[in-house]
Amino acid sequence: MGSMVGCITDFFTYETTKSVVVKSWFVGIVNRIVQLLIISYFVGWVFIHEKSYQVKDTGIESSVMTKVKGFGDLNGQVMDVADYVFPQQGAGIFCIMTKVIITKKQSQRKCAEVEKGFNCSNNDDCKKHLGSVLSNGMITGVCLNSYNGTGHCEIYGWCPAEDDNVYIKPMMDVVKFTIFIKNSVRFPLFNVTRGNFISTMTSSDIKKCTYHPEKNPFCPIFRVEDVLNITRQNQTALALKGGEIGINIEWKCNLDWGLEYCLPKYSFTRLDAPFVKNAVSSGYNFRFAKYFMTENGTEFRTLHKAYAIRFDVMVTGIAGKFNTVQTLIHLVAAFTSVGLGTVLCDIILLNFLKGADQYKAKKFEEVSMAQIEASLSQSPDSQLSLKQGIKSSYDSGAISLANSDQPI
Repeated sequence: MGSMVGCITDFFTYETTKSVVVKSWFVGIVNRIVQLLIISYFVGWVFIHEKSYQVKDTGIESSVMTKVKGFGDLNGQVMDVADYVFPQQGAGIFCIMTKVIITKKQSQRKCAEVEKGFNCSNNDDCKKHLGSVLSNGMITGVCLNSYNGTGHCEIYGWCPAEDDNVYIKPMMDVVKFTIFIKNSVRFPLFNVTRGNFISTMTSSDIKKCTYHPEKNPFCPIFRVEDVLNITRQNQTALALKGGEIGINIEWKCNLDWGLEYCLPKYSFTRLDAPFVKNAVSSGYNFRFAKYFMTENGTEFRTLHKAYAIRFDVMVTGIAGKFNTVQTLIHLVAAFTSVGLGTVLCDIILLNFLKGADQYKAKKFEEVSMAQIEASLSQSPDSQLSLKQGIKSSYDSGAISLANSDQPI
């Protein structure tokens, strides 16, 4: 019963701050340094760099349209945009074909598989590959003997089977092609819409300009060669095996300055860089076919295995604008954090410096109602609670504790 009463009594006690002035150069310097670091952090990082006084909108809405121009020579044929760009709709993801392996006059029938992994000496060797998805058709389980004595497993599918081990010279004219990017963004929180054409740019300027990171950073036309040079790519190797290049359009808009300062920033990177030296799957390629019908109703096709440079246009953005609530929240956080210097100094005084017991006795003091009534019965000007050698500041209620008063 007594313990319960004690808990209730402790719960309804009141704690108030008691100021103890410690005249110590070391503690004072530590306190000011910590306060200075905290203030510098909030002013330099929170308010100036991060602009935390603003409300931010990262829910960007974006639209991207692309157009490629240029002519190239591939296997003695002149290639234009309709031949080497996939898909043709001008989306934010498109491919420029640099090499193609063509297998003509394929029809549905049985023939020999040409891949090395499907060599055989008897039918049992082929039956092990039944259901394989790595062949050019369905394995029948029959071993077909070739003229040199090495057999090949039989497949049923589009024949003759594709042989992609042949060497084809890539279309190196790809580096001369240009990519036109039209990008519009909207920040719904502020109902702000922007495009990647700056207001001073005319139609004649767009036709003449070419992007350069320093001389012309806002031109929306990019030469493939410049993009590959910025990403430090081997142009021949990329055209031979294909790859994936990222074009990032970054919008960082400080709407407190005005819409004319809301401009895009372009950057480029090799997205498939982790797989460049991978022997299993390097580069980028895809297949497509063109189908035909003979007069007697037999269907056949021409298969294309295309190696291409794939471009991914990615748009990111953030917009900020001054907001009173955000400013007040971070100002309160800054003023509150300045008090961390006092916490650190208290830890030093209570645990590491000489005179810690004396400081602890002056900082924490319990006063009961009986002591208050006894003090009131005395002269109001009496200082019963203060020992000799301890000074009191009457205007602030703070106790001043000098180094000379602390035991050594």
